[in-house]
Amino acid sequence: MEIQLSVFILSLIPFFALASSTSDVIEMVVPSDDFPSWLTDFNPTKTLRGHADLIVSQDGTGDYKTINEAVAAAPTGSKTRFIIYVKRGTYKEIVHIGELKTHLTIVGDGSDATILTGSLNFKDGTKTFDSATVAIDGDWFMAQDLWIQNTAGPAKGQAVALRVSGNYVVIYQCRIDAYQDTLYAHSNTQFYRDCFITGTVDFICGRASAVFQNCQIEARKPTEGQSNVITAQQRGKDDKHSGFTFQNCSIKASSDLAPLKRMVKTFLGRPWGDLSTVVFMESYMDDLIDPTGWTPWNSSTTRRLSTIFYGEYRNKGPGANTNQRVDWKGFKVITDPIEAGKFTVGEFINRDSWLNATGVPFYEGL
Repeated sequence: MEIQLSVFILSLIPFFALASSTSDVIEMVVPSDDFPSWLTDFNPTKTLRGHADLIVSQDGTGDYKTINEAVAAAPTGSKTRFIIYVKRGTYKEIVHIGELKTHLTIVGDGSDATILTGSLNFKDGTKTFDSATVAIDGDWFMAQDLWIQNTAGPAKGQAVALRVSGNYVVIYQCRIDAYQDTLYAHSNTQFYRDCFITGTVDFICGRASAVFQNCQIEARKPTEGQSNVITAQQRGKDDKHSGFTFQNCSIKASSDLAPLKRMVKTFLGRPWGDLSTVVFMESYMDDLIDPTGWTPWNSSTTRRLSTIFYGEYRNKGPGANTNQRVDWKGFKVITDPIEAGKFTVGEFINRDSWLNATGVPFYEGL
C-alpha cells in the first residue's frame, strides 16, 4: 500500500503508519501554493485551528456566534484557503456553503465535540435536496473534525445530514449521522477519509465520483418493515464519470441494529441510476450483510441489472463471502488487481493530483 502525504504532515507519519502495514512505502508529495507556507512541519489539525481566519464560538469568545455568520463573512471567489474554526458546542443551524465560497475550510474541535444539527425532512414537506443540515456547493471545500447530523428519525423518510455538490471536496475525520439519505454525495469529485457514517435506507447516495477510504460505515435500526441499503449510486447515461469506491472501510451494525440483524436485511447497495457504479475493496464486512449482497431498485427497473457495475475485491469478514451473491450481469467479483486499481484514489478521482494540495492523508493505489 503506497501512502501519499503532503509535506506539512511529516510529523504525523508514525501515527498514520500504524493503520497500515510496516512495509508501507511513504512517498512525500510537495503541496501546491494552495496552502500557505506556515503549514509546513505542523500537526494539521492544530495548525488549521491555530491559523484560522475566523473563529466561531457560542460563548462570544470568537468572531461570530453562528457558523452561517462566519460563512457569510468569508470571501467569495477565493483562490487561497480560508479557514473557519468552530469551537466545541451544538450548533442548531442549516449551513449552506454557496458556490461562490471557494477554498473554504471548516474545522471543529472533534467529531464528538463540534456538532452541527438539524431535522428537516421529506415527510414534513422539505424536498430531499433541501433537507441537508450542511449543504456544500462551493468548490475546494474541506471539513474536518465535525459531527453533522439530521435527527429527523427513520419514520420521517429522506432527511439528509450532509449534501455535497461542490467539486474537489474533502471530508476528513467527520461523523455523519442520519437515517434515510444520510450523505447525499450529489455530484462532482469528492474524497472521504477516516469518517464515521450511519444510516438506514440509501444512506450514501448520489451521482458523485467519490472514494471513501478508512471509513466506518454503520447501518442503524430502520423503521418497521424496511431493509437497510448502504448505497444508492445514481450514475446515468449523461454522467461521463461517476461512482463510489469504498477502500479499507469497516461495515458493521450499530448498537440498536445489532440485536435485530438476523431479522433486518442489510444490502451493500441498489441502483438508483441505469449505470450505477459501486466497488467495495479491501474492506471488512460484518455478518449484517445479506448473502445476496445487493438488491434491485424496484421491480420495474430490473433492466438496470445488466448495465450497472457492482464490484467486490478482496474484502474480508463474515459478510464478504460472495458465494451467494446476486447473479446479475452487472455484478462482478473482481480478481484482477489491475481492474481493481481503476477504482482507487489515483485512478478514479486524483489523476490531476488535486488531493496533494489538501494535506489530508491518502493512499493512491491498492
